[in-house]
Order: sequence, then structure tokens, then C-alpha cells
Amino acid sequence: MQQVEAGADVIHGTALGVGERAGNAPLDQTLVNLKLMGVIENDLTLLDAYMQKANEYIEVPLPRNYPVFGEDAFETGTGVHASAVIKAMRKGDHWLADRVYSGVPAGDFGLKQVIRIGHMSGRSNIIWWLEQNEIEVSDDLVAHLFEIAKSQKRNMLDEEIHAAVSAFSSQ
Repeated sequence: MQQVEAGADVIHGTALGVGERAGNAPLDQTLVNLKLMGVIENDLTLLDAYMQKANEYIEVPLPRNYPVFGEDAFETGTGVHASAVIKAMRKGDHWLADRVYSGVPAGDFGLKQVIRIGHMSGRSNIIWWLEQNEIEVSDDLVAHLFEIAKSQKRNMLDEEIHAAVSAFSSQ
């Protein structure tokens, strides 16, 4: 940043920090930080599409916990956190949903908050997930999924939840 303030015309970076040698600045993280610092006002909602395309071409796995663009970046399975995000989304306040527990607003980068079901989830996580997947909510189904969720070591994948719903429905 000091070089830019000192008069540099160009800041170099690479897709995902991948390049000829180690230590290349990831362009995505540079842009995210410049945006968060208020240095740039650019629309970065297509940055995720760039990241996905770069990842496809480079063929370097993008870790789930990669900042901002990893699968886990805007996911939560924790009851209190998810409940606050859900309340904001139910009110249609996506600006607040993006900021209530996140230091980086997902929507500014073309992404959105994702509510998961896991061992730290509350019933509101389950109800929200069912509604978002257009599955009829019943007290018995919610209790069943809540029991399964509490036995997990991590957040459940959508496929696992769908399988649990199917198993419950076939009883």
C-alpha cells in the first residue's frame, strides 16, 4: 500500500496467488482488502466468477477455508449466529444479514450467507434449511433432524440432510 501511496501506477497480483514463484499477491485478496479499506469503490460482485474460472484453469484446489471465496467463508451452523442472520434475511435486510457476524459482506463480492445444519445448530437452522429447500416443515421432522445434527462432528452436507429427510419420510 505504501508503494501505491508513493505513486505506483500499477499493483501486480496473480490469480489465487499462483505464479512462477512463491509469495505472489493473490489479486482477489488484494481487491477485497482495498474495498474493505475504502481505497476503491469498484463493483466486485463478479469477483467470485473470476475466482471460480481461475480455479478451473489453474487446477489448484481452493481450500474450503480460503478467505472470502472458499465454501466455508459465509456458512454458519452455529445456532445464535445463524438465528441472527435468519432474522435479518426474514426481514429482507440482506445488508444487515451480511454484517451481523461477518467482517466481510458477502453480497459485496457476489456471494450470500448460507445456513447449515450441524452439531451446534438450533431449530431455527433446520426450519430455515427446510424452507429454503421447499420441504414441508413439521415438528417431528425438525426434532428428527435436530437429533441427527447433534450427533455430527461437522456441518452436514445438503445430500446428507436430504437423505435424512427421505429416511424420515419413508418411516
